[in-house]
Amino acid sequence: MDGLRHRAVDLAFALAWTLVRRLPERTVTWLFQLAADRTYRRNGRGVRRLRGNLAAVRPEAGETELDALTLAGLRSYLRYWQEAFRLPEWSDAEIVSRVRTVNEKLLRDAYAAGNGVICALPHLANYDHAGAWAGLTGMPVSTVAERLQPESLFDRFIAYRKKLGMEVLPLTGGDGDVTAVLADRLRDGGFVCLVADRDLSERGVPVTFFGRPSRMPAGPAALSLKTGAPLIPATLHYEGRHLVITFHDAVDSDGGAAVMTQRCADAFAAGIAEHPQDWHMLQRIFLDE
Repeated sequence: MDGLRHRAVDLAFALAWTLVRRLPERTVTWLFQLAADRTYRRNGRGVRRLRGNLAAVRPEAGETELDALTLAGLRSYLRYWQEAFRLPEWSDAEIVSRVRTVNEKLLRDAYAAGNGVICALPHLANYDHAGAWAGLTGMPVSTVAERLQPESLFDRFIAYRKKLGMEVLPLTGGDGDVTAVLADRLRDGGFVCLVADRDLSERGVPVTFFGRPSRMPAGPAALSLKTGAPLIPATLHYEGRHLVITFHDAVDSDGGAAVMTQRCADAFAAGIAEHPQDWHMLQRIFLDE
């Protein structure tokens, strides 16, 4: 049964990557918004989880406001998938022109220093678009991807991100130690981007996030301490047709990996609080649930 389900999922993604890019953008936007609205009305597990996570971001929100925020969050999430299926067809000029940045000098100055840069970011808006933008503006990205099932679907996502100009390393099952490879990229002056707002395993670093206990990946801080590359948190949000990337001050390394990870969590929380509808967290993230 799992084999049949995996093949069905892979086929669905293959069809989406083929068909969605051929339809007019206005039509695709309408279809994906319709899908978001129907998903909201079904109120499944992911929708309920998103609503609970957004309630932590906006604890003062009433029921009506939280309902509206949850619907907006699902529409933003479906926009991410709409763009994922269409991004490979965007021109380089369109990818760059549809990005606006805040505090970009923080990133460019760190990269120009030649010691490599690590960018940690949460599941906000479209981080694939951000990675493509970085490569097209002179900072090719190395990143990590968790393995998906079926393997063919994982291969599709690897190919998709490679087409956008990113080097994608499998978190497990690849050739060699992924941490060592990323460290080599940084020592060569490279740019490493890691999505880093959730790791509830025992390997995760305990943090306080929106006043509640959570865990986040140790990787960004550990790489920074190992290589000396600065760690810069970034947050994203949508603004009309544009993706806005906000770069935060580099994380101070005093206090070690645990303190650095908490500082990343604080930067993530600041960005999410300003644009909660673009936080695509439909999974458990708080340990006290």
